[in-house]
Amino acid sequence: MLDYCVIGSGISGSSIANYLNKKNYSVKVFDKANGLGGRSSYKRFKGKIGFDHGLQYISPKTKEFKNFTKLLIKKRILKQWKGKHSFINTKVKENKKHVKLIGYSGNNSISKFLLKNIKYQLKYELLNIKREKNIWNLYFINNKKITAKNLIVTAPFPQSKKLLSKFVKKNLFKSKVKINSAITVLVITNKTKNKLSSFFTNDNTLGWVSNENSKKRFKFKKDLWVLQSTFNYGKLHINKYKKNKKYYTHVLINKFKNLTKVKIKKIYFTHIHGWKYSSNSLPLKNYSYWDKKIGLGICADWFGGPRLENGWLSARDLYKKICNKT
Repeated sequence: MLDYCVIGSGISGSSIANYLNKKNYSVKVFDKANGLGGRSSYKRFKGKIGFDHGLQYISPKTKEFKNFTKLLIKKRILKQWKGKHSFINTKVKENKKHVKLIGYSGNNSISKFLLKNIKYQLKYELLNIKREKNIWNLYFINNKKITAKNLIVTAPFPQSKKLLSKFVKKNLFKSKVKINSAITVLVITNKTKNKLSSFFTNDNTLGWVSNENSKKRFKFKKDLWVLQSTFNYGKLHINKYKKNKKYYTHVLINKFKNLTKVKIKKIYFTHIHGWKYSSNSLPLKNYSYWDKKIGLGICADWFGGPRLENGWLSARDLYKKICNKT
């Protein structure tokens, strides 16, 4: 039986699992996705060639997280994303002091590093949770059952609420947490003359464009792009895009062409994905939840969010509570 079962392999899940593993607890991580990293996932096209599918970069703010990223830079897990980042149709200009960090082989590099010595299972979607005789019984979509003394969930707020409402006594899930949605299109085009690393816009539909080649993880004769919608557009269309993927792909690509003026002659590959729980803009003020009596912990970026950094701070706070340090 596991000491700790951790649901989710994003920054919160991988961080809390790493902390607990160092204390010699038996820990295992379960994630419903095909790869590690949660919303920091890396979509591979061929070999090392791929896209940062969700999170585009990290810009540390707190002293604690800055120290953590400095360690990862020394270990060659993170590096600086250099180049020019353009702002289109807005008076905002690039802040040269605004450091942008990315993973050496994808932005899920942090999760991979933290889980290097920890067992994990992918494609394990949690369906139901039962607590019987002081033990957590977890039931997954593939008819697998896992038992654990303690359970830690790092899922987005709506999913955590659905799974854990009957076990959480406090008014945690009565709080209002505003969840943002976004639609992302991945595109491979002809090699262009573009010299910019990214584009920010004030458009109502397309909010952000990234040139993945500028991250210098691979050499390729074609250009890779990530097109990310605004949260407002995502909110309006997140529940509809699957029924007409070609249409929404076309909309975002056309916006990309018109706004950036990048000369696209041919498109070789497209992929569209909806991030229903992309981030949050109204997080909780506390940093984590821990119920020692039943061994239930919750940490995620919606505690103090919405940045990846907040997910790390949340895991750190939960670990302190588990160890009775706070």
